Amino acid sequence: MSIELNGKTIETDKNGYLVNAEDWSKELAEHIAQSEGLALTQKHWDLLEYLRDEYFNNNATQPNTRHICKAMSDKWGTSVAQKDVYDLFPKDPSKQGGRIAGLPESRRKGGY
Repeated sequence: MSIELNGKTIETDKNGYLVNAEDWSKELAEHIAQSEGLALTQKHWDLLEYLRDEYFNNNATQPNTRHICKAMSDKWGTSVAQKDVYDLFPKDPSKQGGRIAGLPESRRKGGY
């Protein structure tokens, strides 16, 4: 599979994850999100940046939903429930969020 963006072909695997993480850009994230029916807000970006930071700066960690909720609670200064992050990424914050963030597919289950 592939994504066409600004005359460039970006390769993805059969599940829509980037083959080369270096191909990721904010513009590509917007494109992927839009194709999945999402309009990215600052809260979406906070979560995407957290996922990217954990992966690229913390030994390829891919946080589950519980860790995402804790990190976003700290970031936003309010209690963030699982429902709140699923409202942002209905197809699973760690998996759908990871795909939009340009990360490889996580092989573990999401959630707690």
